[in-house]
Amino acid sequence: MSDPVLVLATHNQGKVRELRDLLRGAVTGLDVDTQVVSAAEVSAPDVRETGVTFEENALLKARAVAAATGLVAVADDSGLAVDVLGGAPGFLSARWCGRHGDDRANLDLLLAQLADVEAPEHRGAAFVCAAALAVPGELPSGGEELVRFGRLAGTLAFEPRGVNGFGYDPILVPAGESRSCAELEPEEKNAISHRGQAMRALLPELTRVLAGRL
Repeated sequence: MSDPVLVLATHNQGKVRELRDLLRGAVTGLDVDTQVVSAAEVSAPDVRETGVTFEENALLKARAVAAATGLVAVADDSGLAVDVLGGAPGFLSARWCGRHGDDRANLDLLLAQLADVEAPEHRGAAFVCAAALAVPGELPSGGEELVRFGRLAGTLAFEPRGVNGFGYDPILVPAGESRSCAELEPEEKNAISHRGQAMRALLPELTRVLAGRL
């Protein structure tokens, strides 16, 4: 078994699956199954998201996990931005109900808040992602940090639909689609998703950084 060279700075297994799928075959020489590990697999910290933007939180997580493990780290911070809520839940998406990571409670609360917003043109929303790469070492000379972004626009369904994905996937219907993100097959979602866009934008730099480690 090859030693790990890349750590995904998350304890969210849904994100781990998506990120591994996005990386599979994308970086020459990288064995995703043995060389890409989650933060949980290497006992890295579950970093508190104390920033107030997606970019700040993604960098916080990538930076902390790179420092703790000595490995190149990739983190993302993602959320749902609802037009009529002025971009909320935004960076608070994972804890909108007051508890971190309770997907169903977050989703149910948001739907209840929008129950009287019936016109489709007023139910616009978008998934937003900031993906951060952190290379261990003393910045600015020995280490490196950078962030790339992705956005998937759509409208909000009135009730959850589909069993794939996680988070708010069951209620966002991408523009031009009739299915929610949770009704798409994983490969379909990855091809258009906010996280897929951000990770693909990050891949050239990730390939460069990993070139000397594979």
